[in-house]
Amino acid sequence: MITTTPEQLLASLRWRYATKKFDPTQIISSEVWAALEQSLVLTPSSFGLQPWKFLVITDPGVRANLLTQSWGQPQVTEASHYVVLATRTDLEAKDIEDWIACMGDIQQTPAASLAGFKGVIEGFVQRMSTETRAAWNVKQAYIALGQLMTSAALLGVDACPMEGISPAGYDEVLKLENSGYATAVACALGYRSAEDKYATIPKARFDASRVIQHI
Repeated sequence: MITTTPEQLLASLRWRYATKKFDPTQIISSEVWAALEQSLVLTPSSFGLQPWKFLVITDPGVRANLLTQSWGQPQVTEASHYVVLATRTDLEAKDIEDWIACMGDIQQTPAASLAGFKGVIEGFVQRMSTETRAAWNVKQAYIALGQLMTSAALLGVDACPMEGISPAGYDEVLKLENSGYATAVACALGYRSAEDKYATIPKARFDASRVIQHI
């Protein structure tokens, strides 16, 4: 297995920042983008349920409409690629059944052997209210967002997480109402503009001694 070194990992993470201005003339190659999409597919989630859908917005008109629901932040239309991370508004029996069937098929495991695991998931999910399940799903989306941004940094691609948006407005533009999904967060990806002053500002973080404790 090919691995990166600790030094290379830290260099990539120090290089990345929340890009405010992208160069719209620089487009992520199809090979690199395919890898980034797979990083989303490979994201871990609680019980492996993957309660999400990743919407890659390529239509300029749709991105222009999303811009109006993003307080005019230029990343929405200037970035090479724009991804909206949507999550299930609930978790139903079919969601669990579909996942167990998928797992059984890929791992060649009989359904009977997965019955216990299925029961554990059902019990956990059923103890929550619909609202709690929806919030739990949104938390899963942030795991995917983190994996996407880290993967992008390792590939030399800039990214900016987009929380300054109107989720309800996004849902309207993307026609997600009554789809079983709702917008959680978005992410712009591409390459930084030479005019982005934030690219050269030193990264500010608390010292490790403040945020890491060994017990």
